[in-house]
Order: sequence, then C-alpha cells, then structure tokens
Amino acid sequence: MKHFLLIIFFTGIFSVQAQKTALIKRLDNSTITVDSLTAVIENLMGKADVKGLAISVFNSKKAVYTKTFGYSDVENKKKLDIKTNLYGASLSKAVFAVLVLKLVDEGVITLDKPLQDYLPKPIYDYDFKVWHEDFKELKSYPEYKKITARMCLDHTTGMPNWRWFEPDEKLRIKFEPGTRYSYSGEGLTYLQVILEKITGKPLEDLAQEKIFKPLGMTNSSYRWQVKFEKDYAYGYDNDGKLQEKDKDNAPRGAGTLETTIEDYSKFITAILNKKILSAKSYKEMLSPQIRIRSKNQFGPGALEDGDWNDKTELSYGLGWGIVKSPYGYGAFKEGQGSGFQNYSIVFSDKGIGMLIMSNSYKTGEIMKYLLETAIKDTYTPWEWDQYIPYDKK
Repeated sequence: MKHFLLIIFFTGIFSVQAQKTALIKRLDNSTITVDSLTAVIENLMGKADVKGLAISVFNSKKAVYTKTFGYSDVENKKKLDIKTNLYGASLSKAVFAVLVLKLVDEGVITLDKPLQDYLPKPIYDYDFKVWHEDFKELKSYPEYKKITARMCLDHTTGMPNWRWFEPDEKLRIKFEPGTRYSYSGEGLTYLQVILEKITGKPLEDLAQEKIFKPLGMTNSSYRWQVKFEKDYAYGYDNDGKLQEKDKDNAPRGAGTLETTIEDYSKFITAILNKKILSAKSYKEMLSPQIRIRSKNQFGPGALEDGDWNDKTELSYGLGWGIVKSPYGYGAFKEGQGSGFQNYSIVFSDKGIGMLIMSNSYKTGEIMKYLLETAIKDTYTPWEWDQYIPYDKK
C-alpha cells in the first residue's frame, strides 16, 4: 500500500512539473514554457500595477494555457478566478457579429440589403422603451436608408461611436455610408434593433439560442444575471481607483456582454475551429472589408490618415479588425470600459490565438509585451489602439 501511495504521490509531482514545462508554440514556431510565460506575466503586472488579469493562449485551435492572476476585488483581497464574471465591453461586438452572420446563414437577412427595407415604416417612427431604440434624429439624415448589415459590422455607417460623445449628444450620420471606417457602437445597435423587429426576439434570447447555449457558455449574457452576484470583478481605472459596477444596462450587442475567461475561451475556440457559422460566413467575417488608414482608432488621430499601418494592411472585417502577417490574417477585437481592458486575436491559418481579459485599464500598458511573449504577435496595431507600453510613455 505504501508503494502504491508513493507512486501516486510522485506521479502527481511529475504531472505538475510536466504542466509547468509544457511548451506553448508561437507564431514563428519558437516555444515558451508555461512556467516562463507565467513568470513574465506576473513581472509585467507588477511593473504596470495591473490589478487582475486572465489569460488564455491557443495552440492547435484549442486553449493550452488558461490562468488568472491578481484580484477581482482588491479592497477585499478576493482572487480572480476562471469563473469570475468579467465585463466583456466591446468583446461583445465579436459575439454579436457571429450572431448576425448566423442569421445570414439562416436566411433571416442578407449583408447588403438596406436595413430600412426590412421594415414597413421608417425606423424613426417606432415607439421606443430604451434610449438606444430612439432613432428620431435620423429623419434629418435620409442617407441612413443606405445602411446595410455589412456597413454596421465593418463600421462604415457614418454614425458616431455613441451619440453622447457628440457635442449636442444627438445621433447623426457624419459621412456617406460605406465610404470610410469609423468605429460605431451606434451602427451595431441600429442593426440589433432591426434584427429584434424582424425576428420578434430580444438580443439576449437570440444570443442564448444561437451562441451561448450551443457553445456551453453558461456564464455569459448581454444582461446582468443574479447568478453573477456570487463572483464578479470590479474594474479599476488608470489611477487604480475602483469603478462602480453597472448592473442595469439594457442588452446591447455592441457592449454589454458579461462573461468569464472560461466562457470566452470557448468562443475563441469556436472561432478557430469555425463552428456555428458556414465556411462562407467565416470567410466574409475574417477577410478585409475596408482598409483603415487612420493614425489611431479614437481621438484626433482617427481623422488623420497616413501609411502608419500599411505594412500589416490594417483593415476591418465583419465585427473584427484584420491584420496581414506572414502567417495569414490575424483577426482581433478589443474591449475597454468601466475599468476593464480586454483583447483577443486569432491567427486561423496557424490555429494560434490569445485572449486577454483584465479588470484594470493599466493592462493596456503591457498589452504589446503580453502578445509578443506568449505568441510572438508583433502584428497587433498597438499604436493605433493606443496601447502605449509603460516604459515608452
């Protein structure tokens, strides 16, 4: 019996050691051990004062490293766990894009028919219950009738990111739809409202039916759920100040996703393995739709065009940013808000990807180094995304 127990004991030791020395394959075919990656992550977190961080790395189209670091609630020293609820912010948009394309596959809509044509009356004539359903201001912009699902997904609608960022907080069309990239949560929300009217189902029901339940994402929702109360993370701003947790958002495909590193890793795995959608829809989604020539995604640099990102041919697909690399296209999606800082990128041809979820804005200061260390991703447009490293400020 003693010998048997000793065998189990030493087998356990060898198993743990094997996990620590397991190799993660990177884009350039180099490798890094799990132990080494963990040490680098912990070091970077300390340098940038990141409060909590969750990481998944994907090889051969599956997660080979999923680990959490730091705290979900710093004040109460509550550890961040793989099942801790994290605010997805604009990672919401990548899920919403898959939902839309699933409805395209099912023949509910097409990508290029003007969305207004699906309705019996103008969108601005409908009654509304929540602010994002109020389109009365579009009456002054008849060009909105040209907007298609494709334009919403590749951010070329001409709508602002959010109406409250406008000086008068009014919704408008700022340029001819389809002619230029300009990130717009309003555009995606317009598409959402159209889909809800066409299908007669709210966003949350559609997402649960088409995405979350099929993928086993049992802790994901576009609406705050009571079950999240037992373990959720607070966000922390650039000064390390705790942000109030918003639990009263109306579901929006552009930005209200609540999820976990465990659940969203299932979503990234599905993307890498091309589940849920047809091959045609995956090709559309992860292929360039429009080139991006702006210096930055937001701020004054969003209006300044140049050749900063010509090397990677920075573009937008449908719901995802696209960069060209020697290893095929990389499809990325960021998410930031309420103190949370998230990023994901997949290189489908290599079966390699990375998911970064954090409850600390400061994670933007180590994003470049996390990606380069874990998967040798030097193609992410970190300057365009304004992920300026802590040691380059």
